[in-house]
Amino acid sequence: MRYAMAIDTKRCVGCADCVVACQTENNVPIGYCRDWIVQDTSGVFPTLNLEIRSERCNHCDNSPCVRCCPTGASHYSDGGIVLVNHDECTGCKACIAACPYDARFVHPEGYVDKCTFCIHRVREGQDPACVSVCPTHAMIFGDLDDPESEISKALQSRKHKTLIPEAGTAPQVYYLY
Repeated sequence: MRYAMAIDTKRCVGCADCVVACQTENNVPIGYCRDWIVQDTSGVFPTLNLEIRSERCNHCDNSPCVRCCPTGASHYSDGGIVLVNHDECTGCKACIAACPYDARFVHPEGYVDKCTFCIHRVREGQDPACVSVCPTHAMIFGDLDDPESEISKALQSRKHKTLIPEAGTAPQVYYLY
């Protein structure tokens, strides 16, 4: 089992429902977020392209945050999901410095926090909160090892990219375009 997420940049409208769902589901303190919306404009006028993306921890197969954690608080869990054990985290911020995606923050209680792909929901057979509320169905979550899963089929049939592939982290969040 290898969990991943795909976000369809042709469907995402930047509504931020995913951000609010995550904050609500995971009791994220006001002023902090585990996911966010990015608008990226490229090209030269009058030929411009706007890409809207929902970004978060990429749950990398080769996570620098896991490698550099001095206490082992950052670790791999079910299906390759990268988690932080709050009780073991000292808040040293080594993982924050190591993450090329700026996907971690220090929770007001002193530990580092980040997206968990809502592992508590996934273990119960549900989608992450962000996926379940997306009004345009731009987000897909599933098992890449299952060739019949929706995410496997989407990645086989659509052009896609990852963010910062040159970092060598093997991110598990894909952007369909």
